[in-house]
This record gives sequence, structure tokens and C-alpha cells, in this order.
Amino acid sequence: MDSLIMSARDIEFLLYEWLDVTGLTARERYREHSRDTFDQVLSLSRELATEYFAPHNRDSDLHEPTFDGEKVHILPAVKQALDAFGAAGLVSAAMDERVGGMQLPYTVFSACMAWFYAANVATTSYSMLTMGNANLLAAHADDDQIDRFVRPMLAGRYFGTMALSEPQAGSSLADITTRAVPQDDGTYRLFGRKMWISGGDHELSENIVHLVLARIPDAPPGTRGISLFIVPKFLPAADDSVGARNDIVLAGINHKMGWRGTVNTAPVLGDGAFTPGGQPGAVGYLVGEPNRGLSYMFHMMNEARLGVGLAATALGYTGYLKALDYARNRPQGRPATARGQSTAQIAIVRHPDVRRMLLAQKAYAEGALALQLYCGTLVDEQRSATAESDVRRATTLLRVLTPIAKSWPSQWCLAANDLAIQVHGGAGYTRDFDVEQHYRDNRLNPIHEGTHGIQSLDLLGRAVTADSGAALTLLLETIGATVAAARATADGELGDYADALQQSAGRVVATTGLLWKDLDPAPALANSAAYLEAFGHVVLAWIWLEQAVAAHGRTGSFYDGKRAATRYFFRWELPRTTPLFDLLDSLDRTTLDLDDDCL
Repeated sequence: MDSLIMSARDIEFLLYEWLDVTGLTARERYREHSRDTFDQVLSLSRELATEYFAPHNRDSDLHEPTFDGEKVHILPAVKQALDAFGAAGLVSAAMDERVGGMQLPYTVFSACMAWFYAANVATTSYSMLTMGNANLLAAHADDDQIDRFVRPMLAGRYFGTMALSEPQAGSSLADITTRAVPQDDGTYRLFGRKMWISGGDHELSENIVHLVLARIPDAPPGTRGISLFIVPKFLPAADDSVGARNDIVLAGINHKMGWRGTVNTAPVLGDGAFTPGGQPGAVGYLVGEPNRGLSYMFHMMNEARLGVGLAATALGYTGYLKALDYARNRPQGRPATARGQSTAQIAIVRHPDVRRMLLAQKAYAEGALALQLYCGTLVDEQRSATAESDVRRATTLLRVLTPIAKSWPSQWCLAANDLAIQVHGGAGYTRDFDVEQHYRDNRLNPIHEGTHGIQSLDLLGRAVTADSGAALTLLLETIGATVAAARATADGELGDYADALQQSAGRVVATTGLLWKDLDPAPALANSAAYLEAFGHVVLAWIWLEQAVAAHGRTGSFYDGKRAATRYFFRWELPRTTPLFDLLDSLDRTTLDLDDDCL
């Protein structure tokens, strides 16, 4: 079964033959690790994902969480899986030793998490949110808050959430209205409503640590006046147990198209359902300084964006493996050159159009996984490099690649899931096969943690323009090094790809300059989604050329598959960018000038 979840062989290639993660063990942060410890945790993740997470994936989709007005009810198998995840120490695996982590390289940990996302993205989400919450607090909370809230999360006793959106605000966090009123004892009382909060209530853990954005009195308007608070479901007691229930309850839960096993909630803070200390208001503890909450929250949001991209990748990947298995075992039709019915039926994998769909899925899923793990190396560089210049380089590259790492898999691995359904034919449109659920689950990823449109505005409006385009310049230099390496192989096909990539990278530069030549953000950003799509395809062409260079000179079907996927991407996918760049260069104002009444 695990062979239909992820590809252990591909992960091995990416980690050891391409990225050389064992080289990290020479660094102080990772000196306690080795290839053996990496393999052990990868094997453990594969085993846990297969035995605890995958078996209830369909069941949790068919029997989503329910709310009886007081408690949220979730399948018991979800808790069993999460308990196994916590008992294995995986919640803290990539965290600092100072808070009890094992300081596993983030690149390796990302590969581990791919198994869980592919096996059961909904159940894994509870852990993803908890880890992001703990990482934020480890970076910005005080020692007492770390002891009271982070350490229990790392032990698997507490789970965490991020509570940002509100019914009237959505993604526009400048418009949140939740209030935080200071108290004489240094705590705050919070009042307001939140919306779309995943994992917002359940009985899976002893406590839930909500990270809540709110405004203190006289805070500046907009995002400059947002503070961050720890608001636990139960107040901590002096003996490290949970105490009184906090004044945070649910107005209800949301019923989703997919990703159903993760309860999604509408919490209400301070409506008086519970009165800790004899007064209404949810007790909250300020994190860091007042009015800096959004900057702190970006620590978790950026981590979550990489997590969403990895989840989208894993869903596309497992859908591809299941479509491939189906195509190899489903006899139907005959070769186009066959005459009459005298020829036996063939497996559908032998039909060229089915191969096209499978090769597209392979290019999307394997390319996206490679991008995610490359971003993991940048996180590791930030955490372990001794030279400040290396840290700055990694930070700068990660800044420009994060919107791509979040949104490209969310678009194209969803397209892979669509193709997986198509390969299955009518059977793929039924609940008898997993591929329809993978599509529904993956459809969330272009929406949450910053929609596709928000990521495109971030990329074109900030990432490529900041510091006089330093991030874009650095990325192009990095791509240029790959182009040179491909040419150095003396392989004519790789040389052709190098030329095509260099030309496409040149279009990125030219189009970016043209969009911003008048320094007018309205026309520059009007078609930012097209820019994100074109930019993303250029980045993935680079990632595929990187893999092709790593596979150069190696023989066998695995490496031939890498070469075939590279060929597909450069011949079928990279040419998609030309009309997109042409559209952007025209400074088209169709959407900008459209009268709403015309819609």
C-alpha cells in the first residue's frame, strides 16, 4: 500500500543524489545526525503513515466531525494516529534542542511529512498547525509561555491553532475587530468572533492553544495595530495540569467540500458562556510587544505556506501513483494500428494519450516535491550556516520562492488530481476510488494560507521589487548556474533545455521591468495571477533541469523517467509561458477597466 502513497525511491534521489543532505551533518546544528538517522526517521514516517494515517482517510471523509452544541466529535482513529505521531517525537523533530527538539534538518523533515500528507492530509493538519504554533512561540514568546504552552505541545499533550480570519474580514486582516482588554494582572480579556479556524475545538488533546490576532485599546488602525495573544481552551493550572474552561466556544462548524476530517470552526471569544475568574472574556496572554502581532504571525504563516504547498504536492503525488497503478492494471482497447477484434486488449497505460496524462502528473508532482525539498535546504541554510552572507542568501531566495512553493503545487498538483480522475475514466468519478477525494481535498490549497491571488500580489508587488530587485537577481543567478551545469554535461538535449530556460528567465526580467516602468501599481498588479503562473513555470523548469543534471550519466528506468519528465516539461509546459508573458507585456486593462455592471 505504501507504494501508492509516496515514492521512497524519488525521495532518496532528491535528498541524497541531488541535494546531498548528508553534507549538513558537518554543521554544528546537525552534527548528531547521519545518513542512518535520516533513513530511520524516513522509514518511521513511512511506517506510521501507512499503518495509522492511510487506513482511515476515506472513513474520515465520509464521517466528518460533528458538533452537538457542546463538543466536537471526531473518529477515534484520528486520535490514535495523532497519538502515534506524537509518541514518535515527530512534533518536535525539526525544532531546537533548547525546547526539546531533535534538530532534524528541515529538508529531511519535509520529506517525512510528505508521507503523512499523502496518506491523510486531514488528520496530519492537526499536527501541522501544532508544529507551526510551537515554532512561532519558540521564536517570540517568553520563557514562561514556552514552558506552559510549547513544551506540552511538543509532548503531544496540547494541540495548536492559528485564529486570524473573522466573518467580516476574511483575508483582509486590517479589518479584524476582535478586542483585547488589558487586566490588572497582566493578562487580557478578548471579545470577538473568528471564522475558518481549523482544529478550533475537539477532544483530541488535553488542551488547545489558540494564537489569536486582536486589537488592544488605542491601537493604530490597519495591520499596524494588531497584537498576538495565546488564548488556551483551558487555563493552565499551577501543577502543569489544565484548569478552568476559558471563555471561548463555537458558534458552529463549517462543512467543507474536502479535507473534511479536519474540523473547521467559527469560534466566539468572550460571550460569557464561561467566566474564568468570575467575569466574561477569554483570557489571553500577550506574545511579545503590542501591535507587532502580524509580524509574529508571519512566522507561522510562512511556515504554513510551505506546509500547504507540501500538502498539495503530496495529494498530487499519491493521485498520480494510484492513476499509474490503475493504468497498468486496467485492460481496455487495442493499439491504434490493430485490425478488428483479433488483437487482445491492452493495458490503458499503453495508449499514448493516457501516457500523456500520466507524464503530466509525474512532471507536476515530482517537480513540486523537488521544489519543496529545495526550499527545505534554504530553511536549513538559515538555521545552520555560519557565514552571515549565506544566511542572507538563503533568506532572500526563500522570500521569492515561498509564493511559488505555496501556489504552484496548489494549482498544478490539483491539475494532476484532475488528470488522475480522467485516467480512471468513469470509475474515477465514483467514490470507489481515492482519486476523487484527493481532488476535493486538494481544492482547498489554492484558497487557504493566502489565496492564489494574494500570493501573486506578494510575488509581483513585494518579493521581486524589494531591495531594488535583489531576490529576483539572486534567483536568476542561481538559475544561471544550473544553465551552465547543464551545458557542461555536453549533452545536446540538456543544452537545448538550458537555452530554453535562459530565454524564459530573460522574459521574466523583461516583463517585470515593463510592468513596473511607470511605478503605477494598478496596471502592474492587475494581471498578477498570470505573472505568478508564468514565473512558477520558469522556476519549475529550472527545478527539472536541476534533476536532469543530477540524473545525467545514470542508467535505469528511474533515471529514464526523470529524463522523460524533463523532456515533457520543456516541450509541453514551459512553452505555456510565452502567451502569458505576451499578455503581461501588453499591460492589458481588461479586468482593471471592467464595469461591475458588465459581469
